[in-house]
This record gives sequence, structure tokens and C-alpha cells, in this order.
Amino acid sequence: MNEATTDGVRIAEIPTASGHRFGHATLDAPASLNALTLTMVDHLAAQLDLWIDDPGIAGIVLDAAGDKAFCAGGDVIALYRSIRATAPGAVPLEAASFFEREYRLDHRIHTCPKPVLCWGHGIVMGGGIGLLAGASHRVATPKTRLAMPEITIGLYPDVDGSWFLSRAPGRTGLFLALTGAPMNAADARFAGLADFILAHEDKAAVLEAIAATHWEGLRAPDDARLGALLDARGCPSPESPLRAHFDRIDTLVGHDGLAPAMQRIGALADEADRWLAQAGEATRRGSPTSAALAHTLLAAARHRSLADVFRLEYQASVGCCVHHDFAEGVRALLLDKDRNPRWQPATLAEVDDAWIDAHLRPRFDGPHPLADLA
Repeated sequence: MNEATTDGVRIAEIPTASGHRFGHATLDAPASLNALTLTMVDHLAAQLDLWIDDPGIAGIVLDAAGDKAFCAGGDVIALYRSIRATAPGAVPLEAASFFEREYRLDHRIHTCPKPVLCWGHGIVMGGGIGLLAGASHRVATPKTRLAMPEITIGLYPDVDGSWFLSRAPGRTGLFLALTGAPMNAADARFAGLADFILAHEDKAAVLEAIAATHWEGLRAPDDARLGALLDARGCPSPESPLRAHFDRIDTLVGHDGLAPAMQRIGALADEADRWLAQAGEATRRGSPTSAALAHTLLAAARHRSLADVFRLEYQASVGCCVHHDFAEGVRALLLDKDRNPRWQPATLAEVDDAWIDAHLRPRFDGPHPLADLA
């Protein structure tokens, strides 16, 4: 098996018993918890296209180096620098390019005509969930910890988060968006973000089994073969807090609007249950604009196509780069680390429809940068 590492991505191919090959892409930047840079996105996208066009490739494996994380998200520090290097009110071009190309990559995984096995071990956050969510065969492990904690940095659950959270059971998707609550492997499967729970120690054996299998080079039978191969190695599932609290979450979120839901969820900060208490505290401390934006986008995404959701999220993400809270959240949590972001507006009552519309309006000339997604 030949391997080559470039720009934080290691590329290899797995020969199989049928003469077909599996492409094998490994995020290889463990020091940064495999956070996605623009060069990593571009390298993955180009290699994915090569494998899709190669009739000898029966499927693709996407995993990560190190035992701590599959991917801790996008490189928000680079996005922050792009914002700070741009005049107030102007679009940071590097940030806009990152969102466009990241969303293209995520969409390509969703629409890939070949099986994609994504091994989501350890920390899987933000952009890492964007890579995981669209794979046909999504593996979590007992040590998987997923989260969409963008409310704490003044963003919102992007990378098609609006799409998959709006389709989560009951009102759990909006709860996760408003709290950034962590999910274990069982939570991920309950929310529709994982298909299999396997021991991380079994990954090498899974790759060996892929090599020993006869593949047909046809999507439907190869999907079934890969699914059976993974089912055979399933391990016991941890308990799911998200499922255990399902009925209460539905009541907390309710159907009476965002402000009452935020009040009820925020009150969880005083709960004895640690998972609920952390969720409530994150909601209390999160960006009011992020909460309103997430609420708007999840409602809009429920009956839109995946491609349309990516186009809407692109506008929202660029809008967040033009406005205040995203850069301020990154500063407070990741740079200065004072954990005291000064949100503008400071309260949900000050966030009106015009403010959200200002985040969502198009900021490009000519066709939408993602107009060709279908």
C-alpha cells in the first residue's frame, strides 16, 4: 500500500481480493486535532474526484491520524485572521473561499456514487461532522464525542447542520443547535449521524476485511457488503442522554417560539444532571444572534434540498464573518481565552428579523458561488 502525505492529508489505496481498490484518505494533523484548513479541504476534494472517476475504485475510507480526534472542526483561527485583515463590513475573501470549498466537499461526500466509510473516532465537531454526516457508512466508537458548539463562538451549526439537525428526531435538532450539547456514539446514532458503533481498536481489522473482500464495483451490492462487514464487528453501545431526555427536550424546546425555549433551556443550568446543566449553561452564555440564526435556518431547511441548504448556509456564514459575534467568540474562547465574549446584540430581545435578514442576504456578484450544486 503506497502512501503520500500532503498538506495534512495522507492518501493511500487498499488493494482488494477482487482486484478493485478502496481509496483511503487520512486527516493527518493530530497536533491541531485534525482541524480542517483550506489546503486540506482542497486536497481532499481533488482526491475524492479522482477516486470517483476511477472505475477501479470500489469505495472510499475517510479517517484520521491520532487517537484524540477525527476532526475538531474548521480552522476558525484562520477565519478570524481573514476577518480581522478585512475592512469592517466587507466580505473576507479567504473566509468566503473556505466556506464555498468546504461546503462543496461536504456536498460531494453526500452525493458520492461509491460507498464512503467515515471512521468518526474521538472528537468530531463542526467541520468534522460535515465530513461524517454525508458518508454512506458512518462509524462512531465508544470514545466518539460529537458536538456542534457554534453558539459559543458566535456562529451556527453549518456544514449542512441546518439540514441534518432539522431532520433529527422530535425537537432534538434545535436543542443541539441551541446548546452545543455533546453527543456520544449512541446519541449520534439516535440523531441520525452514525450508523455503526465499533471499537476503535478494530479499525485495522476492518481495513484488512475490506482488503479480503470481493467487491463488484457497483453501488448497491457494495453498500450491502460494507454494511455487513461493519455490522459483524459492532460493539456494545453506551447509554444515550439525548434519547433518555427525549420527551423532556421536546417539552423544553416546545412550539411557542425561540424566546420561551431559550428561557426553559437556560434554566437547565441549575439541574443536578451534568449533561443537562452544561447544555443550559451553554445556552445562557451563547450568542443571541447565533441562537436566532440557528432557529431560522433549521426552520428554513426542513423542506429544502441539501444543495439549497448549502447555498443558504454559505450566505449565513459569510454574513457571520461580516458581522460582530463570530470574530468576538473566537477571540474570547480560543485566542484571549477570557471566556467572556461581548455579544452584540447582548440579548435575544434585541435580535429582530431585520438583523437576521442582514446576516442572510447575498454578498456576491453574479450567480451564487454554489449555484451548480444539485
